[in-house]
Amino acid sequence: MMEAGGRTLRVAHWRLDETSDHPPILFFNGIGANIEAVAPLAEMLAERAFVMFDMPGTGESPDPTMPYNPFTMSWTARLILDELGVEEVDVMGVSWGGAMAQHFALQYPKRTRRLVLAATTAGMLMVPGNPAALTKMANPRRYIDPKFMNEHFQTLYGGVDPDGQAHQKDSHIGRLKPPSPRGYFYQLIAMLGWTSLPALPFMNKEALVMMGDDDQIVPLVNGRILASAIPNARLEVIEGGGHLFLLTHADDSVAKLRAFLDAPATQAELDRAA
Repeated sequence: MMEAGGRTLRVAHWRLDETSDHPPILFFNGIGANIEAVAPLAEMLAERAFVMFDMPGTGESPDPTMPYNPFTMSWTARLILDELGVEEVDVMGVSWGGAMAQHFALQYPKRTRRLVLAATTAGMLMVPGNPAALTKMANPRRYIDPKFMNEHFQTLYGGVDPDGQAHQKDSHIGRLKPPSPRGYFYQLIAMLGWTSLPALPFMNKEALVMMGDDDQIVPLVNGRILASAIPNARLEVIEGGGHLFLLTHADDSVAKLRAFLDAPATQAELDRAA
């Protein structure tokens, strides 16, 4: 548990005390998701340090006392990095956290090296997904009631797990911890009215946009919009991937992540560093 910006938050980090040629990854999770939901990804990227925290009222972070927005939570994330002694990071976010990742990179460009956006959008100016999936996503029962999650898993997340749908459900559901009602509600309203689209043409970072072609919540077209709006972005599509492709198609996803993050510095990056 760490104090940052007047909030107490549960923070997890991997391998910060180990020597590495790579900057740590600062990861922003999806709405209502706790640290454990994405821990397998952090463990697979064993050559990198990894930093993540539970949003207020999510996982084991205490309930928020007041609403927050992308600006205040990006500031809070920066304070966490300061306390951990981390200067530069590769910023990554999935779904709701992808919007946070965009905002952090825009708010703190000097702390951001590269940007990874997975299964996400430019905010309010997005192409909506399957209405059946969106209505169930807004219902916190998907975290609280395992029966509800089992019944509606395919409608919610889509995609085809190479190891089978039962494996997909069990591996994800078993790691979830229900958010508090207030925490979930505050996370839902945090992005009201927010969009990154007008600022994306000024995003001067190398960016990787990763999308599943069977995502029921965030259709692939949203990734195409992001990739076309960010000058130095490229789009990678996970075939058969739903909203949880980072976990269900982990090997393919990690290979694409490594290829992007390990690529030599571009001339634009070298010029900015100089």
